[in-house]
Order: sequence, then C-alpha cells, then structure tokens
Amino acid sequence: MKYIDPHIHCVSRTTDDYQYMARCGVVGVSEPAFWAGFDRSSAASFSDYFRQLLDVEPTRAARYGIVHRSWLCINAKEAENVELSREVIKLIPPLLDHPHVLGIGEIGLNKNTRNEIQIFEEQVDLAARYDQLILIHTPHLVDKHKGTSIITSILKNDQRIRPERVLIDHCEEHTIRTAREAGFWAGLTVYPVTKVTPQRAVDILETFGPEMICVNSASDWGESSPSMLTDTCLEFRRRGHEEAEAIEVFHDNPCRFFGQSGRWPILAVSGEKRVIHEGSRRNTNKKRD
Repeated sequence: MKYIDPHIHCVSRTTDDYQYMARCGVVGVSEPAFWAGFDRSSAASFSDYFRQLLDVEPTRAARYGIVHRSWLCINAKEAENVELSREVIKLIPPLLDHPHVLGIGEIGLNKNTRNEIQIFEEQVDLAARYDQLILIHTPHLVDKHKGTSIITSILKNDQRIRPERVLIDHCEEHTIRTAREAGFWAGLTVYPVTKVTPQRAVDILETFGPEMICVNSASDWGESSPSMLTDTCLEFRRRGHEEAEAIEVFHDNPCRFFGQSGRWPILAVSGEKRVIHEGSRRNTNKKRD
C-alpha cells in the first residue's frame, strides 16, 4: 500500500527516516514552514529556510522516490514578533510561483495572543489575495479549543476564503467537529506526547467518517516519528477496515486536498469517495491475516 504523509518536517529528520518511509510505501510528503527549535533573529534566516524547503529538501526526498512539496509562512510561535513577521511575509509573494509550493502554512495560533491573531489575519489575507491553499496550526493542549474557535471564526468571516481549500490541522476529539461543521478539511496528527495516539486517531475516524480528513505524523525535532502514520494505518486495518478504506484515508484524501493547488503530481487511486459505513466496522479484537 502507498501512503502520503500530509504534514512532516523533513528538515529535522534523518536519512534513516527517509529510508523507513520509502520502505513502508510513503510516496509523497508535504512540509509546512515551522519553528526551528529556536526563535530566529532576522528575515534573512527565513529566506535561507525557504530555499531549503523549496530546493534542498525536495532533492533529498527524490533520492528515495518520495515527492516533496512545501508550504510558506511565519509560524504561529514566532508570529509573536510582529515586526519580524511582517518582514518575513514580504518574502513570500515572489516565491508563490515556485513549482514546489502548495500554499500558505502552517499558520494559526500558539498561545492565542493578540499579536499572533494579528499576524494570522495578515497571512490569511495573503493567501486570499494570491488564491492559495491554507494549512492551519491549532494550539497544543489547554489552548487548543479556544484557539481553534478563534481561527475558524476568522476564516468564516472572510468571504474570500473557501472552506474546502483550508485544512485545520492537529484536530482532536473536542475540536474536530468545529472544523468539519464549517466545511473545512481536518487533520489528525499522530504525535502521542501532545496530540493523538494511533488508537485515538482511528476512534475519531470511526466516529466522524473519513471524508475530508487527513492523517499525519508531523514528525519534527521532538518525540515523534514517521512510523506513527503507518502504525495508525495498521490499527485501522486491525479493526477490520478494508484496504480500500485505508487507501482512501492514508493516500487519496491528501491527494484530493493538495490537488487543488495544481502542483501536486500524485493522483488519488479512487476517483470516487468512499464512506466508512457502520456495518463495515469489525470487532476491534479481531486480527487480520
């Protein structure tokens, strides 16, 4: 089976990770711009980082037969510095014609501060003016519900934003309904320390159905791993879901969302959307041969 990891920070991963992904069948990845593990001191640092995302990392991924595409932004954590953020935002428009750019992301909120909200709104405006897809970062842990509500409210109030061109990432049990009911795509991040486990991710898929949901590892500098994507698929299959259903979730859904950019070369295996019906669920203790 082939996989897409819709959210992974390859700049922080090793050659061993690329080899693992290739052996497991990962054929494409999407890498959002994010925090480097420290606050950068100048826009020039971001200029170099964007070059790494758009030129260096795709070449590295290609050695393992993996398609690599990227997103551009200033991340929610460093958005607290408004002056720096605006300098970085000025760097982005000339890069939006690059063939490896999928859109603006991952933008959003970290601690739900006034500065973060201001820069989020400015980057949403950038995406709207240049007709870009949007990838959203929602806050961690106790700040998540409030932050997700603020984010979705801002997006819904901007009439230029089409919900089907926005993915609200890092959703959990208490926030996914907010994203889905507003018509946005939802992302489940399998990052057990601060987000969901493989078991919780599959619980959510079974509760809400697979349509417009993408599952990712968001592997970065922290305690994370590309194996979380394949582990979640194994849990999904262990519960009795057919391979065709797994393909829909772990390959086709990301291809459908990214395909709207015109720069994602991998097509969905199935042209028609499938739904996980109640009757297709199996005994969770039953193992497949």
